[in-house]
Amino acid sequence: MTKDFIMLNSGACFAQARIKDQDYQEDFMFIDIYDFPKVDLKPYKCLVINSFIDQEFLYEHRHLIREFLDDRKVLIFTGNLFRDWLPGGSNFVPKQINSFQDYVVSVHQPHPIFEGVLEDDMTYNKGVSGFFARGHHPVPEGAEVLLTLPGGEPINYIDRNSTKGTIFAHVGNDLFGKMNGSPKTTDRIGPQLMQWARDEYTRLQEGCVQL
Repeated sequence: MTKDFIMLNSGACFAQARIKDQDYQEDFMFIDIYDFPKVDLKPYKCLVINSFIDQEFLYEHRHLIREFLDDRKVLIFTGNLFRDWLPGGSNFVPKQINSFQDYVVSVHQPHPIFEGVLEDDMTYNKGVSGFFARGHHPVPEGAEVLLTLPGGEPINYIDRNSTKGTIFAHVGNDLFGKMNGSPKTTDRIGPQLMQWARDEYTRLQEGCVQL
């Protein structure tokens, strides 16, 4: 059975944890980043690219990402951009921090990806803030902002204008994982993000994306 998601493996320790996570074995194909140019992407609905990926390598092969998206598919990126490989994307801008409250996460626009997720659960991990987002990416024209930091900086956005597909870009770490410690509402994000990506792919293929 063909899996819906293909995730590029950066080789970092955090990426290995995702590969070993039994919750995602049924839905995800994991490939080494350096095998990316050799892989047939046609069977997959969503390409997932996380933190610590080799962005210089992605820049060299950015045409493959553009082709994937222009085939009316979905891309999920979590991390800090510093190279021009993501269509419509701009480099990461770190936030100037004066106190832990500068990291507080707010819902800018309700969305199914974060439905039922408490703002405090996104802001704090074991009482410490800053794990979820420490800056922002300038938003492409017409993109939809979902979460923000106290100064209004966008933590993530959905871009349906830069390509024929849809890009979900998040300035923090992998959203498919669970925060350490006791169960939190943030555990909802991974499954809801997967469902949104599948629904978005269906709308793209049917040519009826609702903005």
